[in-house]
Amino acid sequence: MKAATRPIQRPTDARLLAIDADGELIELPRARLTELFAPGDLLIANDAATLPASLTGVHAPSGAAIEVRLAGRPSLDAADVGRFTAIVLGGGDYRTPTERRADPPSMKAGDTLNLRPLTATVRCVFAQRRRIEIAFDAAPDRVWSGIAAHGRPIQYAHIAEPLALWDVWTAIAARPVAFEPPSAGFVLDWALLDSLRRRGVGFQTLTHAAGLSSTGDAALDALLPFDEAYELPEVTVVAIAATKAAGHRVVALGTTVSRALEHAASRPDGLQAGEGLATQRLGPDTLLRVVDAIVSGTHEAGTSHYELLRAFADDDVLRRADRLLAANGYRTHEFGDSVWIERRRDAAQLRSNLNTATLASRFGQRRTTAPFWIPNESRMRKPSRRASTSKSA
Repeated sequence: MKAATRPIQRPTDARLLAIDADGELIELPRARLTELFAPGDLLIANDAATLPASLTGVHAPSGAAIEVRLAGRPSLDAADVGRFTAIVLGGGDYRTPTERRADPPSMKAGDTLNLRPLTATVRCVFAQRRRIEIAFDAAPDRVWSGIAAHGRPIQYAHIAEPLALWDVWTAIAARPVAFEPPSAGFVLDWALLDSLRRRGVGFQTLTHAAGLSSTGDAALDALLPFDEAYELPEVTVVAIAATKAAGHRVVALGTTVSRALEHAASRPDGLQAGEGLATQRLGPDTLLRVVDAIVSGTHEAGTSHYELLRAFADDDVLRRADRLLAANGYRTHEFGDSVWIERRRDAAQLRSNLNTATLASRFGQRRTTAPFWIPNESRMRKPSRRASTSKSA
């Protein structure tokens, strides 16, 4: 695979590799994503807006330049800004690959960080020196206004041009709680949502504070994803129950949606509306309780996102997919191409209808059940001209 190098959310040449429940691979233009859904299916997306979570400044005791990348907090409550988990790097910017960035100066609890116009105090330094916990020395409204005024979207070296905030917001972006974009949601626009509605596919959202995808430190990356706060609306939980009861599929748009749903479902009281803190990692040993298929970006083996995909497909299937993705030049990272992966199932079960012949027969399939289709149109962002015509990754 190759990195997508331009911030275009919906390039016209975007591609999709579909993997069915039996491990069959099918290549499609991403514009045909709707055809993989059956009437009665339910698509769930993450409506989190992305914060400008990269703050530059100075480590006061040493005078050294630093970049602080906010990475997590305990809840989605706007007043809960007493502490943040953060990744701190030495001087420089996104144009240097994160793994080549200088480590920060030696820090200890109590150190002051001047992150103009904000000031923060180091609460603790973790074993991996790039990971710290900080507290801002200001009231919540001043913390948020300071982040908005001074912060920039977290960015990596594969994108050459500086990212604007609208580059990392999905079309349904609502509360600004994500630290990096829930980028699987970049596929969404009004046309896709209308196409799904006409096909009889339901659509709902949840809010999940998507965290960092890389820290530049191999030992620290092995701990990703960090704990991530989320909230499930009651209407989404009701839609999931109805979809399952009718024998249809729940499709997660992205790894964050999968993580939130599966964490909530694993709790003693089962899937309930409300807030939670996802602390688990999904992988090959995970029993999926809710999600039947995932739409995701293409991810490289060894990353935390790729590990989550192993909950859906066997390793040999993913290796075959990796070879095809590499051979055919699929684009990876947040503005790249996409994959659809159905949850694996036993050979004794009926084969999936996601094969070329059956897929062709479904092109004209009509809606047979009423979906739970309740998009919040007041939160549906009309994409800017730049966002719809000049992005990629």
